[in-house]
Amino acid sequence: AADKIHLIPQDFFAELCEQIIQHLNRKIPGINTAELCQRIRTSGVEINIGDLAKIANILSFLFSTAARNNLSTEELITTLGSAVSTLPKHAVQVIRHVWNEQGKAIAVSEDARDMATVGQFVDMKWKLGVAMSSDTCRSLKYPYVTVTLTVADPSGQITDRSFEMTIPQFKNFFRQFKEMASVLETV
Repeated sequence: AADKIHLIPQDFFAELCEQIIQHLNRKIPGINTAELCQRIRTSGVEINIGDLAKIANILSFLFSTAARNNLSTEELITTLGSAVSTLPKHAVQVIRHVWNEQGKAIAVSEDARDMATVGQFVDMKWKLGVAMSSDTCRSLKYPYVTVTLTVADPSGQITDRSFEMTIPQFKNFFRQFKEMASVLETV
């Protein structure tokens, strides 16, 4: 993935680094690599989302490790060592600049590290649908609920997970959410 960094224009690479720093500081739930990949493609650069996600993971690991070890900007660049020769000059400049400006702000507490291993809930959307017919059944008229959960995994990648439920399953799901809300109100 590191060899794909040269494909990313400097402004997009800087934006990716900024988002990673913000994610590590818990200011945003994750990095939306799908949206960033689409914007990079729109600018005329061919890169796939898998490579961009790998680059984001590498940078996230780099910044979080540098924060954990309390590295200065020069120590970070020196630690990159041989990778600096393989990285494009603009990438090294962006890493140096972002770390110099915002690196010290990364708070890597034990609680934050423990939370990061779980991931984070970002958003939930739902819609009601009715299956009218299928190849094997002429008249279904079967209602269902489609739920889409947006989740930021521990590395900060934002993904959508969708599933369907019958109406009784959705009512049970809703009841459990109400129970959680009432317990949270007592805390």
